[in-house]
Amino acid sequence: MVSARGAVEAMTMTRWFRRWAPRIIPPLDLAVHRVSGGRLLMSQGMISCLVLTTTGRRTGLPRSVPLACLPERDGSLLVVASNFGRRDHPAWSGNLLRDPRATVSYRGVNRAVDARLLGPPDLAAAWPRLVRMWPPYARYGEISGRELRVFRLIPA
Repeated sequence: MVSARGAVEAMTMTRWFRRWAPRIIPPLDLAVHRVSGGRLLMSQGMISCLVLTTTGRRTGLPRSVPLACLPERDGSLLVVASNFGRRDHPAWSGNLLRDPRATVSYRGVNRAVDARLLGPPDLAAAWPRLVRMWPPYARYGEISGRELRVFRLIPA
């Protein structure tokens, strides 16, 4: 018997999901987050999640996106710029490259963070933990044809 999480993981590999999920899931997640006063996200029952707010590199306006995250012992959070396995890097990762200062809402707490793109040694150390947390990441890299950016969000 397949678990609910296993079924969701399998669904994330479908072409339909990768095409439509980016248009449906983030707005719904942000609505749940807003209505709950920043305490809830739809996916948090399966995986740790946060809302990341960056500064738009073109507009200079705040841009918020719900993301899966891996909490680290040092208080930092790892996030993967998987973009649902799509070919292009997600906009939020480009925003962080331009301006690494951001805010996160995590477990109902808002805090400022500084983002650091992981280099090869740190990425090699973190990648197995990220794939254990969310196995589709392994396939997303293959499907997208790009190296997925991974950021460490460090409390400022």
